[in-house]
Amino acid sequence: MAELLGLPIQASEHAAEIDNMIVLLHWLMAVLFVGWGAFFIYTLIRFRAKANPKADYTGVTSHTSSYLEITVAVIEAVLLVGFAIPAWASRVNEVPPEEEATVVRMIGKQFEWHSHYAGADGRFGRRDLSLITPTNSIGLDRSDPNGADDIVSINQMNLPVDKPVIVYLSSQDVIHSMGIAEMRVKQDAVPGIEIPVWWVPNLIGDFEVNCSQLCGLGHYRMRGFVSIMTQADYDAWLAEEAALIPAN
Repeated sequence: MAELLGLPIQASEHAAEIDNMIVLLHWLMAVLFVGWGAFFIYTLIRFRAKANPKADYTGVTSHTSSYLEITVAVIEAVLLVGFAIPAWASRVNEVPPEEEATVVRMIGKQFEWHSHYAGADGRFGRRDLSLITPTNSIGLDRSDPNGADDIVSINQMNLPVDKPVIVYLSSQDVIHSMGIAEMRVKQDAVPGIEIPVWWVPNLIGDFEVNCSQLCGLGHYRMRGFVSIMTQADYDAWLAEEAALIPAN
């Protein structure tokens, strides 16, 4: 059914859950559209001026409309409590341990996405806005022992397949929003706040990362890519990037 609605391919473990909610909502909207449309046509015919030359001041005595409104409210409550809230809670409360996941810090900046990976030591180096230069766009302190081996890429995030990923999302300037449609992932990047987002990519390939929040004149070109690869290819990429880090 998700394919019939023209939704993007499912490239994460939770994508099917999100699509099921979208499908159910579309069915509810379809029923309401047909029902209210039919009722509108009925009223145009039933209460046309020719058939009712004299106004009726009694009004509607049936409670059918009230029952229908209650039914719709109950269905919406079921969708919210039974589907939406559990899906949201799992994204917020069931974040996997960092030692079992790929951890990336994603920094939004007009008009780029910067991916920051811990090096072989597994520790992220210190970042300081005062250290930002044309060649050090996130202000990474390479003199920090934890940051000497860190890897930074611009508009490109690489991840291994079938392994949880935790992205700590932040912004250097204005509010941005990281959206990966195929992963069914979207989260605002707010200045001064580091927000964790997690999912499990389960499809190898390249997918677009876009900014879903108007962030300035260059918003339209703030796009990057996430490449999902095997663990072996991911490890090889990390090794290649580590070899390119200049020695202090």
